[in-house]
Amino acid sequence: MNVREAAHGTDAPRRSTRGSLTSHDVYLLREGTHVRLYRKLGCHLQARGAHFGVWAPNAERVSVIGEFNGWNPDANPLAPRADGCGVWEGHVAGVLQGHAYKYRIVTREGEWLDKADPFAFFSETPPGTASRAWSLEYEWGDGEWMGQRRRRNALDAPMAIYEVHLGSWRRDQRGSSLAYPDLAHQLADYVREVGFTHVELLPVTEHPFYGSWGYQCTGYFAPTARYGTPQDFKYFVDVLHRAGIGVILDWVPSHFPADAHGLARFDGTYLYEHQDPRQGFHPEWNSSIFNYGRHEVRAFLLSSALFWLDEYHVDGLRVDAVASMLYLDYARNEGEWIPNRHGGRENLEAIEFLRMLNESAYRDHPDVQLIAEESTAWPMVSRPVYLGGLGFGLKWNMGWMHDTLKYMQQDPIHRRYHHDKLTFSLLYAFSENFVLPLSHDEVVHGKGSLIGRMPGDAWQQFANLRLLLGYMWTHPGKKLLFMGGEFGQRPEWNHDAALEWFVLEHAEHAGVQRWVKDLNRLYRSEPALHQIDFDARGFEWIDCEDRDASVLSFLRRAADGGELLVVCHFTPVPRRNYVVGAPVGGRWRELLNSDARDYGGSGMGNFGGVEAAPVGVHGRPFSLTLTLPPLAVLVFKREPPHG
Repeated sequence: MNVREAAHGTDAPRRSTRGSLTSHDVYLLREGTHVRLYRKLGCHLQARGAHFGVWAPNAERVSVIGEFNGWNPDANPLAPRADGCGVWEGHVAGVLQGHAYKYRIVTREGEWLDKADPFAFFSETPPGTASRAWSLEYEWGDGEWMGQRRRRNALDAPMAIYEVHLGSWRRDQRGSSLAYPDLAHQLADYVREVGFTHVELLPVTEHPFYGSWGYQCTGYFAPTARYGTPQDFKYFVDVLHRAGIGVILDWVPSHFPADAHGLARFDGTYLYEHQDPRQGFHPEWNSSIFNYGRHEVRAFLLSSALFWLDEYHVDGLRVDAVASMLYLDYARNEGEWIPNRHGGRENLEAIEFLRMLNESAYRDHPDVQLIAEESTAWPMVSRPVYLGGLGFGLKWNMGWMHDTLKYMQQDPIHRRYHHDKLTFSLLYAFSENFVLPLSHDEVVHGKGSLIGRMPGDAWQQFANLRLLLGYMWTHPGKKLLFMGGEFGQRPEWNHDAALEWFVLEHAEHAGVQRWVKDLNRLYRSEPALHQIDFDARGFEWIDCEDRDASVLSFLRRAADGGELLVVCHFTPVPRRNYVVGAPVGGRWRELLNSDARDYGGSGMGNFGGVEAAPVGVHGRPFSLTLTLPPLAVLVFKREPPHG
């Protein structure tokens, strides 16, 4: 291992002294390749106080103010490093665990700014904005999970993700959010019961405005104090891991808010962001855009990503709003953006950053996944950097989501005219490693809940929801479902209230939940549904052209050739004697039927299975004559021959 590899790798930084920049650290900082700055900058508690380090290259003076010095800006000045890297540092006596502090920065124009620590491990509970001195010691109990998670997070593993906003999943009797430890046990028990393999948390990085759901982040190294301490959040991850559940964090390197205590104009200049609003201001979110071309900013973001993987054992990062990073003209009109050096609209610095992010993460943590929320047709998002890709492991399939929801919202009598919205996704299904997302974004801002968007009377709405989920779980790609969708909550998601758990007393809601449980059980147990998700060998149409009946039939295959036969029927008209081609003869057992009475259906089906007839159809040598229940998904598997 050469010197640079040692500095980048996991072992060497752990042996180095925290809170003291070496000359090699400075070299990597200036190069933009330092991925563990959190071990060097920020507040690091020591025997007789704390060491502080902050990057503020254009400041005139910097001091630490806090509870330990009466917030006196003259008590503990920091000194600029002689090497000119722009870091101010120093030791402050009397700092104890939990003490609140900020940096008093005096600009060259004489203005003073009180800033939270960009590298703080913990913060005051909002609306407080100060950082807290904190150490991160914790004794983990998730060794078994960590030893096997390469297999659990692999691309050929089942991945059914339950997306959660911690503040509104459940609340106590007073309507207050639960703390990390309480959430840990309740969420682990529930997720294990319903059968999801992973949870994905809306951003837990500290954020001043609760209504941003964490997407307007100011603390890139601090779990929000709303629900407890850093150790409480480590315990949360630990408990889920011990329950066999992976934890993915939503992470936001695309923009940051302009709050006075945050990163905006940090040292009186546009330090983390671009100065020109055509590059540095995000018109959709009224926030600042990181300057990915500045090496120190790139190192800051890389260090944040690695921090959550290193210190909190998280199993993946879902990178928010990648499309907004890739395109210089994102959400802008002509004349409102600056082309790159080639005259194009691609953000070359952001592309370089994303590639470095993925290379760094997978180099040091090859058993995790980085997932891109990327909504355009940018090529090779989930392909390796050495092949010209961005290097992500997975990408959200936004096209599938939009097309499918548009189709499902149609009255069934009109669905025949929109049949291509269901079939189009298979034209590109294997161009990326896709996650199929029915996320929080689809149940907010007046869109309504999933079940509220389904047409028909109440019975048909529930049947349509079960159909939607069954189609999703049998379609190639990993799965993601936002909380509440698994039991058909009717109101749109409200971040200020808990989910309506009481509706599970009603049979139709409980039926949807049972359906999701059984979908997850089948998904995990049948390799045909997950093993070669990202290879065309794992999927084959039987018939994709029956638009008049609004029926799709297809095969899902495992690596060893094991097959499941799936039929999706998108109208409320029962169809008897419906013939579907089959690849082999014998008896095909009905594994799942979304119209079963246990799920709230009418109970129509195929009496547990069908014998294949030696009559060819759909280019197959055999065929099944089926009863298709209304608005239903059927899954069949050939029974092994006797003897």
